Amino acid sequence: MQKHIAIVEDEAAIAANYRDHLQRQGFRVSLYPSKATAAEAFTRQLPDLAIIDVGLGEEMEGGFELCRELRAQSPVLPIVFLTARDSELDIISGFRLGADEYLTKDISQAQLSARINALLRRVDALRIPEQEQHLVRQGKLELNRERMTTSWRGQALELTVTEFWIVHTLALHPGHVKNRQQLMDQANVVLDDNTITSHIKRIRRKFQALDPAFEHIETAYGMGYRWKG
Repeated sequence: MQKHIAIVEDEAAIAANYRDHLQRQGFRVSLYPSKATAAEAFTRQLPDLAIIDVGLGEEMEGGFELCRELRAQSPVLPIVFLTARDSELDIISGFRLGADEYLTKDISQAQLSARINALLRRVDALRIPEQEQHLVRQGKLELNRERMTTSWRGQALELTVTEFWIVHTLALHPGHVKNRQQLMDQANVVLDDNTITSHIKRIRRKFQALDPAFEHIETAYGMGYRWKG
């Protein structure tokens, strides 16, 4: 069955260009020119992946607001920002809101397709029945690599796709320091040091919301991060 991609972009020509390229790749594509039209459609049915511009018409932060709403609806829906805004503050804000990718509009169509396919492959695992060999357990942590679900002390923890693979990389080899490049490679994303740091902070906050004493993700200063067993 065709994967459904939603593109939220206020410039019609740009949106049509993305649509035509992705349709040639075999995707079903819906276009939304504003936050309001997209939000209304998403209340009826979520796409398989959402591509969002940050500025939408007169709403300079409309894409950020839509991302926040979408992430509240689904913790695992792949969300990609595709925008001309490339300031460090905007990029960090996008990841803090739960985006899986933050891309600028100078990216090639081939690279865009590669990023989209990588995200969709990771969420396809949710449809595979649970099998014991797909489980990773470290103390009170349990990760299911196929369903991409996480629990801490028996309670479900909602992580984005990128957050899940960062935790998985750390927890798979407790005590081993993973540098930022290794975390990016395992999460299949391209981020800078600041956005990796933002992801780690967000992950810690999620664990601490369930367990205020959580301190299993340690910073190895100047080196990276490790999972303390």
